[in-house]
Amino acid sequence: MITYLGTRDEVDEQRIGIWGSSYAGGHTLVLGATDRRIKAVYAQVPTVSGYETGLRRVPPHEVGALNDRFNQDERDQLAGKPPVYVPFVDADPGNQAAYRQKSAVEFYLNWAPEDKWTNEVTLQSNRRARAYEPGQWISRIAPTPLLMLVAKDDDVAPTDIALDGFDRAREPKKLVLMDGDHFSPYVEQFELSSSAAIDWFDTHLKPGRKQ
Repeated sequence: MITYLGTRDEVDEQRIGIWGSSYAGGHTLVLGATDRRIKAVYAQVPTVSGYETGLRRVPPHEVGALNDRFNQDERDQLAGKPPVYVPFVDADPGNQAAYRQKSAVEFYLNWAPEDKWTNEVTLQSNRRARAYEPGQWISRIAPTPLLMLVAKDDDVAPTDIALDGFDRAREPKKLVLMDGDHFSPYVEQFELSSSAAIDWFDTHLKPGRKQ
């Protein structure tokens, strides 16, 4: 994508920034660390550690059964069966949803347009999410400027895990600690989150600025 943008006449390839939120916020950490063509990084309520987050989403006594489901699904797909799907959000623990948190259930079932998405995801997506560790790259983003926006009451991309990741990042970096939960940047705190991104990119992507 960065290569493609660099071919566009309307794009200054010396002024490309990257923005990502939640799981895609984790992508910005990896890309910011591995592609120096990116001149500024904004990671909003980002996934920092799939492993650490996964430990909190599934009670310890359920982990063995979950791994068994992962493994059986892979064996079944190898035998030609279709992949198993589970709800993306559902408060009922019996439905084995990817997200059970109240904030996630309320956001996706009340705010997300019903005709734009389907409340299901493959079981294997959960396995891959639990193995995703973008925080391993965070100390390598420097000297590219990093802005992280973290919600104080985030239980989807947990606040303390995100703050620990920010501590490992090197300068130049900036933290915006926002009131609210994981979904607040999209709704009641949208003015704050969007202004933070605009200000960051205005500061670090000015014409003629050298990194």
